[in-house]
Order: sequence, then structure tokens, then C-alpha cells
Amino acid sequence: MSEKGRFPDAGGYVGFANLPNQVHRKSVKKGFEFTLMVVGESGLGKSTLINSLFLTDLYPERFIPGAAEKIERTVQIEASTVEIEREDQDCFKTIIQYIDNQFERYLHDESGLNRRHIVDNRVHCCFYFISPFGHGLKPLDVEFMKAIHSKVNIVPVIAKADTLTLRERDRLKRRILDEIAEHGIRIYQLPDADSDEDEEFKEQTRVLKASIPFAVIGSNQLIEVKGKKIRGRLYPWGVVEVENPEHNDFLKLRTMLVTHMQDLQEVTQDLHYENFRSERLKRTGRDADEEVMDKDQILLQKEAELRRMQEMITQMQAQMKMKSDE
Repeated sequence: MSEKGRFPDAGGYVGFANLPNQVHRKSVKKGFEFTLMVVGESGLGKSTLINSLFLTDLYPERFIPGAAEKIERTVQIEASTVEIEREDQDCFKTIIQYIDNQFERYLHDESGLNRRHIVDNRVHCCFYFISPFGHGLKPLDVEFMKAIHSKVNIVPVIAKADTLTLRERDRLKRRILDEIAEHGIRIYQLPDADSDEDEEFKEQTRVLKASIPFAVIGSNQLIEVKGKKIRGRLYPWGVVEVENPEHNDFLKLRTMLVTHMQDLQEVTQDLHYENFRSERLKRTGRDADEEVMDKDQILLQKEAELRRMQEMITQMQAQMKMKSDE
């Protein structure tokens, strides 16, 4: 089976219409929100990859069917950007706070009266971009992923893979996986294919798992190759194609995102959100206990003060009685 067969282009469209039929029907009927976070140091091509992934600002002369025509529903991509320049521990506090705030908002809405129409802005997946120019993970990479791995599904991505030879790419992948394991970082684990799935899907799942971390390139440039326009990068020695699985893992990353979108949501709900909810309720309980303890302490102090005053009054009365007897 060819690589093209395992990772179909699907007309370059990423959305509900490319989900498996059963998931597609369920999603269209119920509707859902999906939030993808992209994190990494400046200059690694994050925006370019997202443009390539969702075909934003691309192929202006090409007609791309809108979501309404695909599934008869409105789909909107909302972009929110946080730019951070400082390279220290404080630089990712804003991101962690954003993730926690979305959990907090969801918990608040879930505890309210109108629970049937909750907007889910929780972060379901984080593409974490790793520089191809180092020898593995930087200390900041390690600290950041350890700080968020219990809050969000991390998918490690090696940026600008066209700067690496195939041998260098494979070596860097192994090095990153070794360091992830060494530091106890928990990244998103693709679920195993069910036994009743067809062999093509099982093979696709196996290949996707073996491709982590995904080494990708992105490009907004259209290049004509053999009479066909493709997205890629032109070098003196040849062309690197974005959607060619022999050149990079772009199609595999896109396939992973689309085919496991529901699982990413379920892991967010069942693992990350429940962890947050449990800890939040424990913290609320501790705060309530501390408040009760504070009130009890104040009451005890007042009772002790009253006893002291009563003792002083008793002593004064005794002294007055002694004087009157004289």
C-alpha cells in the first residue's frame, strides 16, 4: 500500500467532512468545538504550518468548498495569539494561565443552570514546536512540557524538517523521544486501532505512532512542478513538497489531527479536565475547612477573653467585699 493510500489528501480540506462516517454524523448532529494550541519559540514556522494545515490565505484562485456546503453547518476558525519573547520560566505562565482559565470557565458553566449549551473553549491539543537546530530538547522545552503535560494533550513537532537530512531527522526523533522518557514527560498517546478495524486503518495507526515526533515543513508558496501547482519550497537542488510524505510528516500530522479529533476531546474531558476539577474541588474544600477553622479559632479566642474578664470581675468583687468587711 502506498503512502498516498494511507494518508489521503482529501482535497486539501481539513474539517468535519473528513471524519469517519460515524463520527461525522454524530458531530454534525451534536456540534462541537475544538481548540488547537500551537506553542514554540519565535521563527519556527508555527503560523506558516497552520496556514498550510487549514489552507488559510492559500490558493486564492481555487474554490474550496465551505463548511456549510460540506456538512450544512457553520464552522469557524478563531485565532488567538500570545507572543512571548523572554526565554525563562516566567514566559509560559501566560499559557498555563490561559489553559486553566478555560477549565475554570467550563467548570463554572457546568455548575450553572444552562448546562445543555456550554461552549467548550478548553484546549484539546497542543502542537509543541521543537527547533531542528539543536541536539534535542532545550531546558525550556523540558520545563514547559512538564508544566503542561497534565493539563493538555501534547503533540511534539520538529519544525523546519527540510533543514535536516533523513538521517539527521531520524536521529533527532530518537533523541527527543529518549529525552521525553528520561524527564517523565507525558505526551499524547494515539489509541490502538480496534481489532474490528480494517487493515488499512491499523497500518495507518501504526505508521502515525512510529512518526512521533512529527517532522514537518510548511509553506504558503505555490510552485509549479510538472504542470501541477503544489505547496513547497524551492531550493537550488530541487523542490521540497509540503504534502509529500516522502519529504516530511505534514500529511501524517494532519491525518492524526483529523482522525483522532474525538479522542483528543475525550482525553481532555476524562483526564485533564477531571484532574483540574478534582484538584479545584479539593482546593475549595480546603479553603472552606480553613474558613471554618478560622471561625472556630476566633470563637475560642472570644470565649477565652470572656473567661478572663469574668475572672477579673470576680476578683474585683472579692476585693470590694474584703474592704467592706474591714
